[in-house]
Amino acid sequence: MAGVLDTSARLLRLLSLLQTRRDWAGADLARRLGVAPRTLRRDVGRLRELGYPVHSTPGAAGGYRLGAGAELPPLLLDDEEAVAVALGLRTAANGTVTGIEETSLQALAKLEQVLPARLRTRVGTLQAHTVRINRAGPTVDADVLTHVTAACRDREQLRFGYTTYDGETAQRRAEPHSLVSVGHRWYLVAWDVERRDWRTFRADRIRLRTPNGPRFAPREPPAPDVAAWLHDRLAHGMWPIEGRFLLHAPAERMAGRTQGVVEPAGPDRCVLTLRGDDPHLMAVVVAFLDVDFEVIEPVELKDHLQALGRRLLSSRI
Repeated sequence: MAGVLDTSARLLRLLSLLQTRRDWAGADLARRLGVAPRTLRRDVGRLRELGYPVHSTPGAAGGYRLGAGAELPPLLLDDEEAVAVALGLRTAANGTVTGIEETSLQALAKLEQVLPARLRTRVGTLQAHTVRINRAGPTVDADVLTHVTAACRDREQLRFGYTTYDGETAQRRAEPHSLVSVGHRWYLVAWDVERRDWRTFRADRIRLRTPNGPRFAPREPPAPDVAAWLHDRLAHGMWPIEGRFLLHAPAERMAGRTQGVVEPAGPDRCVLTLRGDDPHLMAVVVAFLDVDFEVIEPVELKDHLQALGRRLLSSRI
């Protein structure tokens, strides 16, 4: 019985490894599982008997890949469950439930890797004809997210058209590292091949070109915590204007009400730092916090606030 349990656990471990990367060298898989190449070949055969489409390439440098089969592999989900889960994951990846977007996208990439074509068609049809009230702002197609996630996983270079903030479009080549969800937007962190530097790209401005480019060797990321690096870059490095305000309210009351940085300045005061490219929009954000405040810097923000106040006072109600 112990031997059967060990084999079953090893098969599950093998299946999990095959789902995390597009291609595995046989030697790497055997080493990760702690088994001989002969045992690995036998385990792959067992997975095939269970219906999992494990493809192999012969030769000394041969390897394995988990592909999509004619039928959904057993021990996972039936057709109806698979369609329901795929739709739910696409919805969650688009930010319907805060905090699970990235996990949902990773799970969706795994599921769609083995989803039969007939079920992919059903998912696409249901998605296209389902109407829901979207949040304000730009949206990104779930297919773009799953394609980029797969390229990150498989270490394949991406080729895409990218629309900049001012509306200009340029062709880019990049080595994708990860997708990060910030607020209601997705950002790709990638090594820009032409500019030879780490860059960030808003996913809703990416127009993918296929096929992908060549494989690449992984680079050291720009920071150990990529999400924190991106947050700092968005907060400090990508916007030309920094506005600082003294809010007449405690920091714990104001935390989370804006995308800015809130720092305590006493028991009933805090400093709000905003970054952006539109001083008028900054004035609107601060004005509608519904607390008394003072402009710390730059002084030009006072002009925008006064203009906003005059416009509101002169409006007819």
